[in-house]
Amino acid sequence: MSIFGAITSRLSSLGNAMQNSVNGLLGYEGLEVINPEGGEEDAQEEARKGRWKQEERDSYWKMMHKYIGSDVTSMVTLPVIIFEPMTMLQRMAEILEYADLLNKADQCDDPYVKMVYATSWAVTIYFAYQRTWKPFNPILGETYEMANHLGINFISEQVSHHPPMSCGHAENEHFTYDVTSKLRTKFLGNSLDVYPVGRTRVTLKRTGEVLDLVPPPTKVNNLIFGRTWLDSPGEMVMSNLTTGDKVVLYFHPCGWFGAGRYEVDGYVYNKDEEPKILITGKWNNSLSYQPCDIEGEPLPGTELKEVWKVTEMPENDKFQYTYFAHKLNSFDTAPRGLLPSDSRLRPDRSALELGDLNKAGVEKTRMEEKQRAEKRQRESLKQEFTPRWFRLTGDVTSTPWGDMEVYEYNGKYAEHRSRIEASPSEADIDSKSQAFKPWQFESEI
Repeated sequence: MSIFGAITSRLSSLGNAMQNSVNGLLGYEGLEVINPEGGEEDAQEEARKGRWKQEERDSYWKMMHKYIGSDVTSMVTLPVIIFEPMTMLQRMAEILEYADLLNKADQCDDPYVKMVYATSWAVTIYFAYQRTWKPFNPILGETYEMANHLGINFISEQVSHHPPMSCGHAENEHFTYDVTSKLRTKFLGNSLDVYPVGRTRVTLKRTGEVLDLVPPPTKVNNLIFGRTWLDSPGEMVMSNLTTGDKVVLYFHPCGWFGAGRYEVDGYVYNKDEEPKILITGKWNNSLSYQPCDIEGEPLPGTELKEVWKVTEMPENDKFQYTYFAHKLNSFDTAPRGLLPSDSRLRPDRSALELGDLNKAGVEKTRMEEKQRAEKRQRESLKQEFTPRWFRLTGDVTSTPWGDMEVYEYNGKYAEHRSRIEASPSEADIDSKSQAFKPWQFESEI
């Protein structure tokens, strides 16, 4: 009898979603399969679906079940089958697709509508986050650069390997965006809780206002059995550290037969915590806002006004990419004189983009082994890795999911770009032909 013939159903709760347990077979007790569009009777059929072949599922489960309850951020080597041809450094740039909302926030005189624009920008990334493929973990010292989008210059860098941490900085005439990404996870068998132990700050240049974002956690469901899907139930908080205003948005959990999935609503509050504007919509479609009274009810004579709507997507895209996601992999968004440490140049990422899973797996293993060799070389020399574009401040910030060391942009990237633009010989190098070189000790390993 197959493992799927041993599936029996039981009712438990994840938000309001229906969970079903794979029971009755040694080694699979407690493994849950969740169909976001269905109910209890759909679990057996759902468990058969997904991108894994049955023998791959069995093998991977035998390897992974011992990690249940653990943070698996950098503990295990994952198969290429679950990856997309993009790195976490590129993912950090993907939130800039709708950066025109930050431009509008900078130009807006109404302090509460300003917060609507800024918070809507923060919500837009969740449409992209519903992709179920995992981005590559960056190599220590790896970078990603983006230009040619809304006047923005963007640089990100992998600043730590254990724990994995990435930093990013973007800037145009209206705002700066600074992010340090550090994820904490909890592996639950067929699902993974992801806690964003990071910091995101936006500075609006016209007024100098500083905005701080705390996103909700995310749950990745059906990692091995069934079709993988994501949910982010909880609160998102955008705080104006300058004025004291803030936005609190509630991301609804997925319920029975998909009820409530994608829905988000909340308020803009003034510094006295009085509601001023209602925000409502779906994070995979659109958001609207409306002025409200002290009780949170819409003001008479006002109506909902749309502030954001998702753009058209390519049809039948293998990795569920948006047009902007494809641009992030393209050299069309690369600046002149691209750094050789750029994610676009990774051979495993490039091979996966071309559909060569075998080569992608071989290259991924080769680079991971080279990274370990470089670490040994660094330790033998008693040297610490020093990021090139960011610096460790020595400060520690608290988040709802743990403390985090604070990195900040050191300003050197702007100097680097000015020097490149002033040097035609460097700027005219064919970026596509470069070898991927994030290594600090390449000549020794």
